Amino acid sequence: MKILIGGKGRMGQLIRTTSEYRGHTVIGMADAYNLSATESEEKADVLIDFSHRDNLPWIIDYVKENHCSLVYGTTGLDDDMKAQLFALAETVPVFYSANFSYGVAVLQELLKTAGPLLEARFDMELVETHHNQKVDAPSGTAKALLEIMNPEHAYEEVYGREGMVGKRRHEIGVHSLRGGSEAGEHTVHFFGDNENITITHHATNRQIFVNGAIQAAEFLHNRKPGLYGMNDLLKMNRKG
Repeated sequence: MKILIGGKGRMGQLIRTTSEYRGHTVIGMADAYNLSATESEEKADVLIDFSHRDNLPWIIDYVKENHCSLVYGTTGLDDDMKAQLFALAETVPVFYSANFSYGVAVLQELLKTAGPLLEARFDMELVETHHNQKVDAPSGTAKALLEIMNPEHAYEEVYGREGMVGKRRHEIGVHSLRGGSEAGEHTVHFFGDNENITITHHATNRQIFVNGAIQAAEFLHNRKPGLYGMNDLLKMNRKG
């Protein structure tokens, strides 16, 4: 495939290296200020973006103009931005996920099973850890996990605790840790009477997200317009 990469940071460089290793052609790396960074006049088959939400307008314009697929992994989108992304999927294939790790996708499936079995008797807490350069908190992945844990919004979502907060209410605590070069860790705690269950996914480096993004791009090749996600990759692997 011919790939255009949104952003020129660490993730963008990893995507470029891995894409070329897998036999794809990277026609360029671009940002909002330098669309000429596309190193040829060739049109991309797919645009992969993990940069910044402020780049979304030009990304949508490029995808519409070139009618290419989009793999989008940038987090921190507001409701309006998500609506624009979902509207784009009506005309081109869009693969959108807050986390492109296959392991996180499996974690989400585990929570869909474990949550309903445990929530009545166990207290739930969510902790996410990322590197000191991450700008949004909680992470997009944490928000996705929280949506699974609290689908009907029956629990109050408490972001950190401080002072005389009183005894625990009908709530889920959400905590964000930032430091060092941590690629990402998400832990869900179920605290019961004399027993606890903890489910953790720990990313040792960003390569797992890159691998997932490129697999998503390959998945979109020759697909019909629509909104796709990690569940589609899980279904494909279930079929063998």
